[in-house]
Amino acid sequence: MTIKTSELILNPDGSVYHLNLKPENIAKTIILVGDQDRVEKVTSYFDTIEFSTQKREFKTQTGFYKGKRLSVISTGIGPDNIDIVLNEIDALFNIDLITRQPKTNITSLDFIRIGTSGALQSDIPVDGFVLSTHGLDLNGMLHAYKLNGITNEIIEDAFIKHTQWHPDKSRPLIIENSKSLQLELDDVSVYKGITATAGGFYGPQGRVLRLALQDETLKNKMDSFKFKDYRITNLEMETSAIYGLSKLLGHRAVSLNAIIANRASGTFSKEPSKTIENLIEYTLNKITE
Repeated sequence: MTIKTSELILNPDGSVYHLNLKPENIAKTIILVGDQDRVEKVTSYFDTIEFSTQKREFKTQTGFYKGKRLSVISTGIGPDNIDIVLNEIDALFNIDLITRQPKTNITSLDFIRIGTSGALQSDIPVDGFVLSTHGLDLNGMLHAYKLNGITNEIIEDAFIKHTQWHPDKSRPLIIENSKSLQLELDDVSVYKGITATAGGFYGPQGRVLRLALQDETLKNKMDSFKFKDYRITNLEMETSAIYGLSKLLGHRAVSLNAIIANRASGTFSKEPSKTIENLIEYTLNKITE
């Protein structure tokens, strides 16, 4: 199958359209951050930087940390941007950009998100870290793809029943992380749980300014949801999209979240930048252990 130029768009220099990257520009271990300014906060720890580029909100730097080649890419905010980033990175490795043919042998990549998030549970402290065991997709983006059994319908059905999920909304999806990558990044100091991924910051996350919510009790129902040992620990806008696309494309993914707010207690970190720095150091050291 030859992929048409309208479907996989390349820039005049042969780089992928949005990310402005060629295959040689990117490592097989990729750290994803939302904020483009956070890219250099991560790469400031690198021993060397071999490549830098930026197009729109997508900023990339590739270099070496303790002998390991890493890339750091800013995704911007939301599942729509994750759709662009993961598909274009996968294309760099698994599609021949000259012949426009998918490759027979798939290269598996590691995606590690370093993000910020708000905790939903009172016992998860501000300035702590949460590792997402699952992504709970509330935004519907993944329904565009054939899901091929990557979701957990038992937990989904329990969540739908518990929240009395409105039938006009997309079905919630539960996608597990890469357990092998979790083992490499885990620590007893890190909280673990289901991370809910919303499609927006205000109404989709239960915030009210001037618009009424379709279900003003949804956040409270999410707080109280439990399935066996699982509970929803935090709420953000990227994790489920990263997990879903990684599973479908054959990659490993784990999301690490710096908790800078606690929605249950109404508190916010006094030093959010320090908390993010701590998570960056933690992640880099775990990657290179």
